[in-house]
Amino acid sequence: RKRRDEVWWDEDPSLLYWPKHRGGAQTTKSTAPMASQVSKMLMVERQGAVMVSPSGPSPPGVLPFSTIDNDPNIDLICQAVFVYGAEGEDPAADGESWRSDPATAIREGLASALVYYYPLAGRLRRDGVDGKLRVDCTSEGVPFSPATASCTLASVDHLDGADEGTAQQLVFQPAPAGETGGGHPLLIMQVTRFACGGFTVGLGLSHAVCDGFGAAQFLRAVAELAGGQREPSVKPVWERWRLVAPAPAPEWQLPVIPELDPPEGSPHLPSSDLVHRCFDVDSGSIKSLKRALQEEFDGSRHGSGGGGSFTTMEALGAFVWRSRFRALEMNPDGKTHFCLAVGIRNVMDPPLPEGYYGNAFVGAHVVMAGRDLCEGPLSGVAAAIRERKTAAKAAEYVGAYVGMLERASLVVTDWRHMGLAAASFGGRRAVNVVALPWDMFGYVDLCIFMPPSRVDAAMEGGVRVRVCLPKAAMARFQGEMVSLRQPPLGQP
Repeated sequence: RKRRDEVWWDEDPSLLYWPKHRGGAQTTKSTAPMASQVSKMLMVERQGAVMVSPSGPSPPGVLPFSTIDNDPNIDLICQAVFVYGAEGEDPAADGESWRSDPATAIREGLASALVYYYPLAGRLRRDGVDGKLRVDCTSEGVPFSPATASCTLASVDHLDGADEGTAQQLVFQPAPAGETGGGHPLLIMQVTRFACGGFTVGLGLSHAVCDGFGAAQFLRAVAELAGGQREPSVKPVWERWRLVAPAPAPEWQLPVIPELDPPEGSPHLPSSDLVHRCFDVDSGSIKSLKRALQEEFDGSRHGSGGGGSFTTMEALGAFVWRSRFRALEMNPDGKTHFCLAVGIRNVMDPPLPEGYYGNAFVGAHVVMAGRDLCEGPLSGVAAAIRERKTAAKAAEYVGAYVGMLERASLVVTDWRHMGLAAASFGGRRAVNVVALPWDMFGYVDLCIFMPPSRVDAAMEGGVRVRVCLPKAAMARFQGEMVSLRQPPLGQP
């Protein structure tokens, strides 16, 4: 089977990822700045995990998933670390109890939240007959690990530049399901208190049960209940039947994704020498890029993407897609594929209820000749992305796409706009979010658009671009990203 030079992208969620290069080793390295200093400074001591069960009665039973939830590509635990600064770093922070023992407050909030989100205290299993996922609502509980770190958050730059090995110290790793004799937990959590009084929340959550918006909704509920609120502001709704494919699936013109270039299309692929890097793009550079693309598009006749200004996702997505193609020196006579995930919570008729926390997105696809991507007007690329995004928001498309998932798997997730950083623990907002995406979807080389660290005021309104590429291609990609600050933007 030929490898496809595919790019997967979230719209409201904002994730790109490229399929794993078959035949290449699954090893990764991090070249993030300050990674070695952070790893030397950070020493974490876990105090032993406990099982946190719902603090009140919860109904037993077995719950089914939607067709989108059942996509095998998202049957995994997604992990991230949320960094909450010391009391003096956030004027809204609460007092001594959060400074000395944040784990206890969060554990109690978690137990209360599980009364409402009781499926997360169960176990995930795949049915032996139809192969579909189920949740056994057993109230077995959530593995929760309190921990301490002897350093301050400032001394490790609030984990800016932390490599994956360092960040993994802050997320509890439970035993595999095969070693426990049952299904695996849907949720894991670790709270690590730092010497300064700040703390991190390491979260692992099954993507099969929540997308980014659902995860944000749950984390806000934990924070609200940990802060003394009597009930969450948004009550969860299961209703996975709303996104189950009908039989037969409705007819709709869905794009056919062709087989694209084999690995020989790039001299850098396959590769076992993969590196991760983050690139911060400030708001001024983003505005300049969008303005340049809009002027180019308005002055030409090549696009059909509709009117209006380009969004950050459309403009920066087009730029990163082309930059990666150039960095990998892909075959310009081949094809390249960009997949955009479009949220559908408000597209459904009637819309999904506010508390729905399952996966709710569809994929829209752009297939382009490599030469057009690499050498053509970048505004045309952004317009093509916009056009496919608009088409995917039709209700008929949603029904046909869900039906297609019974035969083909397409999946993305959210990081940039999912709202997880908005959860306020002890009156504190997260100052940084560190994603651990290295095994996500079984693909090694992925790129995520994330909010930048709040510690750097100059990056307000900017975007953090996290990429994984073969080491030999990373220098070229870095040069492409630097060109964002050097008009004319994106020109060869």
